[in-house]
Amino acid sequence: MRRSIHSAGEYVRGQAHTNGVESFWALLKRGYHGVFHDFTWKYLDRYLAEFSHRWNMLPLSSAQRVDAILKAGIGGRLTYEELTS
Repeated sequence: MRRSIHSAGEYVRGQAHTNGVESFWALLKRGYHGVFHDFTWKYLDRYLAEFSHRWNMLPLSSAQRVDAILKAGIGGRLTYEELTS
C-alpha cells in the first residue's frame, strides 16, 4: 500500500511544497461559497481562469493591478454575446 507524502511526515522537499496549491484552492473555494454559489461545467474553464488571474495579481500593489487591468482592456470591446458564446 502506498502512503501519501503527508502521512509520511514530509511536507517540503527542497523548494517544492503544497502550500501554494492549497492557498489557491482556498481562494477558489471562497469565491465559490462567497460570490458564485455554483460553478457550471460549461463555464468551469472561465471560473478557473478568473481565479488564476486573481492569484497571479496577489503580489502586485494596488496601483500595479489597476495598470495591468487598464492595459488588458485597451483596444477591445467585449459584448454580452461574445462573453456568453
